[in-house]
Amino acid sequence: MKTIFSSTQLAHAPAQEISDGKLKPAVEIPGRAEMVLAALKDRQVGDIIEPAEFPVRPLHRVHAPDYVGFLETFWDSWTAAGRSKEAFPFVWPIRSLRQDTKVEHIDGLLGRYSMDAGTPLGGNTYQAARASADTALTGAKMLLDGEQSAFALCRPPGHHAGYDFFGGYCFFNNAAIAAQYLRDYGLHRVAILDVDYHHGNGTQSLFYDRPDVLFLSIHADPKDEYPYFLGYADETGEHAGTGFTRNWPLPLGTDWEAYTPALEEACRWLLVYKPEALIVSLGLDCYEKDPISGFKFVSDDFIRLGQRLAKVGVPTLFVMEGGYAIDALGTNCVNVLEGFAG
Repeated sequence: MKTIFSSTQLAHAPAQEISDGKLKPAVEIPGRAEMVLAALKDRQVGDIIEPAEFPVRPLHRVHAPDYVGFLETFWDSWTAAGRSKEAFPFVWPIRSLRQDTKVEHIDGLLGRYSMDAGTPLGGNTYQAARASADTALTGAKMLLDGEQSAFALCRPPGHHAGYDFFGGYCFFNNAAIAAQYLRDYGLHRVAILDVDYHHGNGTQSLFYDRPDVLFLSIHADPKDEYPYFLGYADETGEHAGTGFTRNWPLPLGTDWEAYTPALEEACRWLLVYKPEALIVSLGLDCYEKDPISGFKFVSDDFIRLGQRLAKVGVPTLFVMEGGYAIDALGTNCVNVLEGFAG
């Protein structure tokens, strides 16, 4: 299986994040990708290739052009305002506040285009996020060109990013961008299976009213875990997309044995839907030692995950999402890919 990765993705290197009411060392750091790359090379999984450079249009098919433009010009605006450190939003246009104003101040724009205060922006965030999106797009094109599987080592991740907002360490929704690209270039039915510990709220919202992209997510129950306000079992789509979203929220402490019934049910949905391609939002934060998660996978469970996904039997693009236990991240990631490859 070929891996797609660009070193430009390492340029986004946040120093801190806001978590548990404190400034803490950031967990979504370049070392995540570096550990996965080291494991891929050590275990000789396959060739590692550079992504192609795509125009902005595939991003505009998923994200609001003004949001993409905001990320592109953000650092210039931030520094023009006399700021030099990485940025965090602190005010949002929620509920009774107006949504239709023409905000110009950089702090107002940060609030308009974000969903949380824990996702710092820096001077190289846009470049890294664009490279991450290109990585996913290259993987999608490989499937269209006949490859049966590929691994897009995307970093920063993407599944929390929505039409016009960033959050959860995510800026462009790589899996959604890849899915839309597959649709735009000939496929009729695409499925996304999100196995990240956290619900992929951005991906769900992007396809919630559509039947051409099936979204399935197995994750920690949002009543107890981020993103809290999406990912419940009664969310099944709307309008033409009714029935094409499925969520399996699971309790904290879930291990492989308790996780398996949800995975089997998700795979049955794939069997019924018969997608022409499957995108796996590959979060590795179900691991028992992940610092911000609460499931109990051991490393061998990721082999089992890959083996089960292989039985779906359709062209598959793995898109890297979360996973923050850096010492084990490479092992767990390659376990999935080797399990899938048999």
